[in-house]
Amino acid sequence: MKKILLPLIVLAALAAGFLAIQGRNESALETVRPVRGPAVQAVYATGTVEPTVMMPIAPRSTARLMSLQADEGHIVKKGDVLGQLEDSDIQNQLEEVRARAEFAEKDYARKAELLKRGAISKGTADQSKADLDAARASVERIKAQLGYMQLIAPEDGLVMRRDGEVGELIPANQPVFWLSCCAPLRISAEVDEEDIALVKASMPVLIRADAFPGKDFRGKVDSITPKGDAVSRSYRVRIGIEGQTPLMTGMTAETNILISETKDALLVPTAAVKSDTVWVVQDGKLARRTVETGAKTPSAVEIRSGITAEDVVVLDPGASPEEGQNVHIKMTDWKAP
Repeated sequence: MKKILLPLIVLAALAAGFLAIQGRNESALETVRPVRGPAVQAVYATGTVEPTVMMPIAPRSTARLMSLQADEGHIVKKGDVLGQLEDSDIQNQLEEVRARAEFAEKDYARKAELLKRGAISKGTADQSKADLDAARASVERIKAQLGYMQLIAPEDGLVMRRDGEVGELIPANQPVFWLSCCAPLRISAEVDEEDIALVKASMPVLIRADAFPGKDFRGKVDSITPKGDAVSRSYRVRIGIEGQTPLMTGMTAETNILISETKDALLVPTAAVKSDTVWVVQDGKLARRTVETGAKTPSAVEIRSGITAEDVVVLDPGASPEEGQNVHIKMTDWKAP
C-alpha cells in the first residue's frame, strides 16, 4: 500500500503545481461590449438666480426717512412714491424763494412801465429783469431738490430689498430700495477654470433646482466674464433663463452647459478607459488599443476611434496588464445610462 500511495501523492503535487502555473498565466476578467447611444458632453456648474437688472434707489442728500410706501416683494409702477424723506427745511426755502420771485416780478413790471415813460434807464430795467430770472431759477432749483426727497420708482418692477427704517438718517447716495426691473431673471454660475475654455456664448443650458425636484428648465449662455477669480479658480458665466419660470431670486441652481451632443455614439464604461487606452480581448489574449475619446460622464465615455462595437472590452485589466497575456473572460450585460 505504501508503494502505491507515494506515487499518487507525487502526481497530485505535480498537478497542483501545473494548475498554479496556469493560474498565474490566465485570469478571469470582467468584460463588456461597447453600446451605441446618445453622448452628451456638458460642463457642470452651480449658480444663483438673480435679476438681470437691479436698480438702486437712493437719496441725493443726507436726510431722515419719514415714511415708507413700499416694502420687499411689492410690485411697483413707474412714478410710484416708495418713500418720503424729511423735507421741512427745503419747504421753507421754497416759500422764501417764491416770495423773492413774486417781489422781483412786481419790481420788473413797475420798472418796465417807467422805462416806457423814459423815467429810468434801460440798464436799470435790464437789471430788474435779470433779478426776476434769477429768482425764478431759484424757485425751480428748490422745487427740484424737494422732488429728490421722494424716493420714486424709475421703472415698473419688483422691490427686491429695502435697507432703511422710518426715522433712520439715510446718508446721501446710500440705496434704500433695490428694484428688479426691465428684464427676466438670469443665473450667475461659477465655472471651473479647467472647463471655461469649452464654454461659448449661446450654448444651451439645462437647469435644475432643489426647490423644484424633477423639473428641468432651459437657458443659454449670455456672457462669460473675461477675468477669473484667482482664489476660487473659476470664471463667472451669465445664463439667461428661457420662457416663464417659477425660479426665484436667490435660489441655488445646478447648470449643465451642453458642449456637444452625438445621437449615435459608441460608448464604453468610464472605468474601462485609462489615459486614452482601452484593453480588449482577442482570441483569448489581451490587446491594447489607443482610442480617441469624446463626451465623458461619470459612467460612460464616447469612443470616436480605436475600437468597434464588436470588440470585447475589459473593465479592469489589473495593475500591470501585458500584451498577449492569456485571459479568461466573464461577459457583463452593460447598458449606457
